[in-house]
Amino acid sequence: MRAVPEWVATHDDQAIPPRVKVRIFERHEGRCYLSGLKINPGDKWECEHQLALSLGGEHRESNLAPALVAPHKIKTTADRRMKAKNDRVRKRHLGIRKTSRFPGSRDSAWKKKIDGTVVRR
Repeated sequence: MRAVPEWVATHDDQAIPPRVKVRIFERHEGRCYLSGLKINPGDKWECEHQLALSLGGEHRESNLAPALVAPHKIKTTADRRMKAKNDRVRKRHLGIRKTSRFPGSRDSAWKKKIDGTVVRR
């Protein structure tokens, strides 16, 4: 059983209190959870969501871990790429697509025939 109740944010933009950062750092024994490297004094590190908020993670103490800045940027890029792909697949499945503004495209009111003449669809 925990001696201290778990910190849970009231909204996704809430800053993580310093006391919680200390607990997170100590829980992971001062190691970057992405690279496994020891975080030395003076190294730049951040509290990182193990399951990204955009992928359904929660802004709470149990979902946070210390990460050095460089590996954190790499993971964030991968998370964003995964979220964008999921969005594209979902939109395609639902039949949602951006209309093309290019004249002659299937969304245009005009159609160009093979002989070069332009007619209304």
